[in-house]
Amino acid sequence: MGKAGAARQDGDRRARIAAQRAADQHARSRNRVLLAGGAIVVVVAVAGALVVFHGSGGSSAPAAGGAGAGPTGAGPTGASLTQIIGQVTTVPAATLDQVGAGQTSANPASISGTALTGSGKPEMLYMGAEYCPYCAAERWAMISALSRFGTFTGLAAVRSAARNGAGSAEPYPSTPTWTFAKATYSSSYLTFTPVEMNTSIPDKATGGYTALQAPTAAQQALIDKYDAAYQGAIPFIDYGNKYLSVGASYDPSVLKGLAWAQIAADLHDPASPVAKAVLGTANYMTAAICDLTSDQPATACTATVTALQAKI
Repeated sequence: MGKAGAARQDGDRRARIAAQRAADQHARSRNRVLLAGGAIVVVVAVAGALVVFHGSGGSSAPAAGGAGAGPTGAGPTGASLTQIIGQVTTVPAATLDQVGAGQTSANPASISGTALTGSGKPEMLYMGAEYCPYCAAERWAMISALSRFGTFTGLAAVRSAARNGAGSAEPYPSTPTWTFAKATYSSSYLTFTPVEMNTSIPDKATGGYTALQAPTAAQQALIDKYDAAYQGAIPFIDYGNKYLSVGASYDPSVLKGLAWAQIAADLHDPASPVAKAVLGTANYMTAAICDLTSDQPATACTATVTALQAKI
């Protein structure tokens, strides 16, 4: 990509992230305006909920298992979880190739720095948080892309946050997603290092969210260096210090109202909006990774994918 193209892409990325931040701030400002006026409504709603709670036997937890209980229900567990992960991690190469560039709003951008490696292999570093809706969207694509180079174990279904510790509403609330907090990844081609810095549990003391995984000094140095222009936005993905992705690569609203099973099924339909967004993003991620692995393996680095390298 030429300098003009790279500069234009960087400008587009900054504008997109600024828009994300503006939407976030608008939601929080609106929540503060409505808070006082809604206090009485909240009290009445809580009282009503308590009546229902006691009348139903004392349990208000949503049912777990299955494919998730709608847009705000619990995530899949057990056999359903295993089945859904299987769908997400085994999207056929032909389907991915058919989607190609898909419909994305951004893709990895070139950066320069000392090669980032781990265990003697190129390293892909992800820094995000469980509360973050933009991270929630990005993880679907990351799992699809990385599954072409290796194997995940320990993935768990979670949702992005609805409100923070200050009670302010989050954009794209309760987006269905995954967490890498207890997951492991094995690959002969690259090292994947995820850092989920916060949970989605509100922390009233800070107004944010409880801490989860702390980045190392070296990881913090990378986000300080490359993410400064984006004001520390997440998700932050560093592909071997050769490519960088900050913020969501597609509109998280494409996942609105969908359960995990629906999203997983849609990934196998290249004509679906979900596939065009998630798999298009996954293909760009795969293109960046293939550049780090010298286009290996061939099952991942197809002609369709390597053609996208010219666009990043």
